[in-house]
Amino acid sequence: MSEEENKPKRTVKITLDRKFGVSEAPERRPRRNDDDRGSFGDKSSSRGERRFDRDRGERRFDRDDRRFDRGERRFDRDRDDNREDRPFNREERRGGGRFDRDRRPRRFGDKPFGRDRGPRREGAVNAPVYRQRPEQKDPVDENLDEAALEARAAQVETVDESASNPPWFKKLIACTTEKGREREGRFLGEGVHVVEELVKHHREIVISVYMVEGFENPELIEAINDAEIMLHVLTEEQMKRLSSTITTQGIIAYCNIASKKPVYETSRSVLTLVDAVQDPGNLGTLFRTSLGFGSNGMILGRGTVSPFNPKVVRGSSGTFLRVPFEFDVDLVDQINFLRSKGYTIIATDLHAKQSLREIAPHKLRKMAFLVGNEGAGTNPYFIELADETVKIPMSSELESLNVAVAHGILSYEAAQIQEELK
Repeated sequence: MSEEENKPKRTVKITLDRKFGVSEAPERRPRRNDDDRGSFGDKSSSRGERRFDRDRGERRFDRDDRRFDRGERRFDRDRDDNREDRPFNREERRGGGRFDRDRRPRRFGDKPFGRDRGPRREGAVNAPVYRQRPEQKDPVDENLDEAALEARAAQVETVDESASNPPWFKKLIACTTEKGREREGRFLGEGVHVVEELVKHHREIVISVYMVEGFENPELIEAINDAEIMLHVLTEEQMKRLSSTITTQGIIAYCNIASKKPVYETSRSVLTLVDAVQDPGNLGTLFRTSLGFGSNGMILGRGTVSPFNPKVVRGSSGTFLRVPFEFDVDLVDQINFLRSKGYTIIATDLHAKQSLREIAPHKLRKMAFLVGNEGAGTNPYFIELADETVKIPMSSELESLNVAVAHGILSYEAAQIQEELK
């Protein structure tokens, strides 16, 4: 064998430092099995002093003399210029920089978001991170229910007579409830427009007027004095106890219960039969609509709220007394009575096939509309007693209308028909 063949072979390799070098060609090492491979979690070997079998060609692994296979680059933390002199941290290799616990992303539960983020630089806008909608408060109902008014009246009656609860004041408190109004035969009209209406158009039923100290309305006070009505002054506390609203207007009229009955013997007439309408606001609107379109009267069946309820009086702006009416009436008897007087009883029904104008004109000279309860509608038995049923033409998207709205539409059409029949 020649001398050249006996010389060890030399190979050219590129190290990790990107430099050319010459090294002896190592022998190809056998592939290790998992069973022969050392484990970092092996408790039998001391930490940092783990050695492998030299006979099997394994490279020595030592904490102080770590070498890589390919480039044999010595890994020494002292030679690492990009790192500080500190222990090796696994998180650094993953993030490529020094791991700082204070700089890690915030998680819920670590520190509060928003304004508690530490000191801000001068001139920075101190605004919260998250914006929330302003708290929406539920609308306050200005009206007090009947139960609250009755409890207030009962409390006043049980208290001994004193300067704050004289006998005349107890009578006023009694008029805030249904039972008290029936017993006393009186009612209260609250508010500027209501008192003005009662004083100007119904002077005969007004007993006296009560107002708070400092009430400012010179025109109304002058009208009360011109009508020779007694005017009394109440404290703020007394006025609140009489009022059916949370915010009072500072003036109340004390009146006798009275009403004018409709005239049934006329040749032309438009009446409204009310079946168990329980909302005072709706009934007050029915009175205003009847007055606005020249109705000849209203008949309030049993189960309908009292027309002298403070909310009805206020809802009608005191104009309910200008409309002739009867209340607490048996509608079956009333329907038979009106039919004997030549009236055509007309009920509203969702299943009706005709509108009001499609009825024969001679039947519309004297007509009585039948409107029903807000939730249940008109009693089916009353609908059977009616002479005609009508519907209000409207979009199929809506099933029904509010009783006050439906009554307003029918009253307008009835007023037009009465003008055409003249």
